[in-house]
Order: sequence, then C-alpha cells, then structure tokens
Amino acid sequence: MKLSKTYRTALIAIAGFLLTAALHKGPVAHANSPLGVRNIVIVHGAWADGSSWAKVIPLLQANGLHVVAVQNPLTSLADDVAAAKRAIALQDGPVLLVGHSYGGVVITEEGNDPKVVGLVYVAALAPSDGESVASITKPFPPSPARQRGPRRC
Repeated sequence: MKLSKTYRTALIAIAGFLLTAALHKGPVAHANSPLGVRNIVIVHGAWADGSSWAKVIPLLQANGLHVVAVQNPLTSLADDVAAAKRAIALQDGPVLLVGHSYGGVVITEEGNDPKVVGLVYVAALAPSDGESVASITKPFPPSPARQRGPRRC
C-alpha cells in the first residue's frame, strides 16, 4: 500500500513520540507497556473529515493501539473542541492527541485535558495560548483559494 506524504509524516510523528517517551521512561511508553499510551485521538483539518485517516488508523491498530478519529462538525472552533473533548472522555487511560492542519488548533485547545499526555502536530497550525488561526496566518499572504473569494454555486 502506497501512503501519501501526510500519512507517512503522521505515522513517523506518532511513532517518534511514542519511541522517545519509551526511551526516556516518562509517563508515556509504547503500546505494550501496562502504563503506556494505548489511545490515540486524531483530529482532522478544515478541508477533510475523519475518514481522511482511514489508511493510518489500521496501521496503528495493528500495533496494538486504540485509535479514534474525531469527526469535527466544523461549525465553530468551540464545537470542534467539544467533539475532541467527547472523544477523549471516552478513552480508558492516557491519550496521545494528534492534529492535522486546522486540527492543530483544536488539539492545542484540548491539550490541557488531564488524560492528554502529548500532542502531535502533523503539518498543523500550532498556536500558543491566546493565539487564533487569524493571528497565526496574518503575516502570510492569502492562499490562492482565499484570493479568489467565496465560491458561488
């Protein structure tokens, strides 16, 4: 199976985080450890949905991890954070939270949840406290899609 660059990057980032934590014997370890992270909650970006992780999830599950892709409603940041919060609450034990693109903003908001032991940003926006998508992207020119204006149907 051929994986896209984003999927390969996601797998490498997640595996790297788990391996680093295991080597440092911190609170996070590999999936076979009784105290390690077995739960991964993945948050998609603004131009996708939870199915965008369909190729990554089985690969992580094959390694003994419990993986959930959040289905963001994309109605507001607060609604998307609430969806991630519900997914985290359903996990039994520590959670590694993964965000792609706009999903990075969502995981930053939810990163203080007591169950969350780490954040992985995959080609994602990584705001600091109090930063918004607008404040992060302000120094850069608009994307080609934004320059054209809204689409008319």
